[in-house]
Amino acid sequence: MKREQETDRKQRLDFVSLNPLRGAKTDGTNWRSRMNPEDAGNRRSVDQDRQTQNPFDVMDVPNPNDQEVLEFAAGAKLAGTSDDENAIAWTTPSDRNQYDTIEGNWSSRWNGGADPTIPGDAANKWKQGQAEVKTANDRAYLLFNWDNGARRGLVDAQREGTTRLVGRYINLTDPKITRPWIGLIVSNQRIDGRWTGGRMDFRR
Repeated sequence: MKREQETDRKQRLDFVSLNPLRGAKTDGTNWRSRMNPEDAGNRRSVDQDRQTQNPFDVMDVPNPNDQEVLEFAAGAKLAGTSDDENAIAWTTPSDRNQYDTIEGNWSSRWNGGADPTIPGDAANKWKQGQAEVKTANDRAYLLFNWDNGARRGLVDAQREGTTRLVGRYINLTDPKITRPWIGLIVSNQRIDGRWTGGRMDFRR
């Protein structure tokens, strides 16, 4: 029983932290805000003018393509089939002719871990929110939130070919938490994703 309790606690804390995002607004209007000055020491500096590698000017994802990520990517699979969990529309459908790129606004959701700050949450429940995708050279950056904008994360992934994404996620609420992630661009309206604990998908 003790081992089961410890396993359950690890699963609950694996993806999220107990500390709310500093300065977050529950209506989601401020979720794209830049990092606080005290976080500057944790950023990877690219140049003196920009200070971050990602285009959102938030904390960079550490080691987005290290050995841990590569090993996870080698074993994790996404087929992009019509019976995939992300194939069923779970957000308001958009105009399919509106997008000719993956950049822009999305809806996001993830599961596989319980957020202890959300009453009644469980690992199998989806945590849904807003997202924005930007690309730079061969990389894709996916900034997303959940819990009405109170918590947020960033994916930094390398594009392999035209459809595969391989990288890492950082919990911007608690930057100590980072996990490997892979994605499959099924279309400009659907990105299937998987992290070490479960799914992290994007639709529009």
